[in-house]
Amino acid sequence: MENLLGLLRIHVKRGVNLAIRDTSSSDPYIVFYSGKQKLKTRVIKHSINPEWNDELTLSVTDPNLTVKLTVYDKDLFSADDKMGEAEFSIAPYLEAIKLRHKLEGQLPNGTIIMKVQPTRQNCLSEESHILLNQGKLVQNMFLRLQRVECGEVELQLEWIDVPGSKGF
Repeated sequence: MENLLGLLRIHVKRGVNLAIRDTSSSDPYIVFYSGKQKLKTRVIKHSINPEWNDELTLSVTDPNLTVKLTVYDKDLFSADDKMGEAEFSIAPYLEAIKLRHKLEGQLPNGTIIMKVQPTRQNCLSEESHILLNQGKLVQNMFLRLQRVECGEVELQLEWIDVPGSKGF
């Protein structure tokens, strides 16, 4: 990949209070879309509060990348039901990475580099912190699902530098 900036690891932690799409529960999984890339978590059976703890990795070639996600309920005999969707921009996270590179070695573990506030333009349900954690920059976020009656998804982003990539 000629324009590769690096890799974005998405740690899909859990869903909270997801919509019920079967009789009394759901069998949720998440599909992430970014440009032409599409990644999927595993299905968690019979849960509206699933614990995925899955790690998915996207190639990043555009610093203005938006990542979209859709939560589905797995059905055996019909099309899977949508359980909501959300999206987030990685631009604030990439800005924090640039800032960290400038301050390399000067910041203690646990330092909050940047805070991202929930707005009408993002799906954040609470303030999101981008912080230094054991030498790595991570962003923790809770996304409120849209076009559904309830539900949130907890994610953590982590940047992976790739040797030979364009980088910042």
